[in-house]
Amino acid sequence: MSNLVVMTFGNEYAAAQVRDKLVELQKAELIKLDDAVVVVRQQDGKVKIKQATNLAGAGALSGAFWGMLIGLLFFVPFLGMAVGAAMGGLAGAAADLGIDDNFIKEVGNSIQPGNSAIFVLVRESTADKVIEQLKPFGGKIIHTSLSAENEAQLKAAFGQE
Repeated sequence: MSNLVVMTFGNEYAAAQVRDKLVELQKAELIKLDDAVVVVRQQDGKVKIKQATNLAGAGALSGAFWGMLIGLLFFVPFLGMAVGAAMGGLAGAAADLGIDDNFIKEVGNSIQPGNSAIFVLVRESTADKVIEQLKPFGGKIIHTSLSAENEAQLKAAFGQE
């Protein structure tokens, strides 16, 4: 089961930097992420949402592969690939996996202009090592799906009471 952690930052860039650091930590096998979303509320008040994964692109690639494979069986590989890519792209775009979009928009609208937030769905992690790597970014934990005790420990690690 995954746990959701939402952190806010006092500038527009820190959330994206944290996401990049989490990707590095995932490559080092210190954390396994199911999803990560960065939200930036620009100075003009507009909210920008940046998903970590492109589901439509992944679906199109998978669909193209399977479509070509099935197309080879019927001697029309390019037609099969084109149809498979289109169907995979539509399925990927329609899929709503990970973090609830309405919750993301709600938090994005609640942060101050010029600030950012990151939403992370963590499947598993080596918590002490990950926290140590993320401390320099600061940030304030505003929501988790952790137990009250674990949430308090996480907030204490980031210097929050």
